[in-house]
Amino acid sequence: MKRLLIIEDDRIIGSIYSKKFAVEGFNVEVAEDGQTGLERILAFQPDIVLLDLMLPKLNGLDILNRVRAMPEFQRLPIIVFSNAYMTSVIDAAWKAGATTVLTKSSTSPKKLTETIHELLAQAEVAPAPAAATAAAPPVAEAPAAAPAKPASADDDAFRVEQRRQFLARLPQFNQAIRDLHQNFLKTEDRTAKIAAAGELYRHIHALTGSAGMVGVDIIARISAAYEALLKEMHDKPGNINVSTTRTSTQTLFFISALLEKAAQLPHLTSFDPVVLAVDDEGISRKAVMLSIEKGGVRGVACDNGASALLKARETHFDLIVLDVDMPGMNGYELCSKLRLLPDYKDTPVIFVTGLSDFQSRARSTLSGANDLIAKPFVFVELSVKALSYLLKAQLVVQRVM
Repeated sequence: MKRLLIIEDDRIIGSIYSKKFAVEGFNVEVAEDGQTGLERILAFQPDIVLLDLMLPKLNGLDILNRVRAMPEFQRLPIIVFSNAYMTSVIDAAWKAGATTVLTKSSTSPKKLTETIHELLAQAEVAPAPAAATAAAPPVAEAPAAAPAKPASADDDAFRVEQRRQFLARLPQFNQAIRDLHQNFLKTEDRTAKIAAAGELYRHIHALTGSAGMVGVDIIARISAAYEALLKEMHDKPGNINVSTTRTSTQTLFFISALLEKAAQLPHLTSFDPVVLAVDDEGISRKAVMLSIEKGGVRGVACDNGASALLKARETHFDLIVLDVDMPGMNGYELCSKLRLLPDYKDTPVIFVTGLSDFQSRARSTLSGANDLIAKPFVFVELSVKALSYLLKAQLVVQRVM
């Protein structure tokens, strides 16, 4: 019987996967914080570990570094569960010795099962390092790992049941995150506000994993981005400002609306939008492009209004991000001209500018923009805002919202 250790602070996800793999013949243990997880690795001696990176007491990176420093665990297969938006953390996980990294928002139970079986099969044939062989006590030879199993009726039934339970929990969960966000908005004490952001982050973190597991990919995708923004606001309180708070509020209400319609949401099978980013300043333009690409969306960059207008006539873009202060044709003028084109009457337009006062917002509205984000901006804030508008547009086309 293969030993599987799940280190996951979301009790629901931990319990679901624990029961699933126990039925498949694994000896499963669950640790709900990093410190307990590290202790169980030493005592339980698992054959494979499923590790969430964002954990209380001791994070997943610390666990990886400590475990890989022990010769007897250098070959232990460790599957890291992560958020695709936290690229620096993912890079650190690979460097620390993760065997593979899976994204919570897009990993199905079938994919996780296949990965576990594949890694166990590889571990059976991989030679042990000499130092570990010499130091390790003799153990009974384990049976060969089962090969990766194809999708079965049991897999389908599992997912259907988990989706049913997920949908049943949503009304209560939806009210909880709305209450948490209200508390975040109303709290003026700095320490308490940071704590409120952290509590909301933990709930959205759990939503990302649950929605990804049951295949509600629209919710999983925006939740993953929002989770990363909340984490940034919690870890770097200087990023809690009027712009990020406004984006947080808009995203929370969008997610809340999605949760109310979760049973009717389609899959994102044909979601491949393209964004036009217009900014005359090179560094700022690069930052906008990185933010767009961080959201898993294709972007096209342009450094002036005239060429941007030409590109827009030649190619259809699903969203446009505009700087305001540009020589020749400024962002307001470009936005007004775009609105005169039949294909861009309803296309979402976001201004990215240092002019974040009330008059700038009023002018942006008058010139036909949908929203405003203030420079300097947190990369993932623009990712969240752009993704929200793109997903809303997709749902409107599909007549869901």
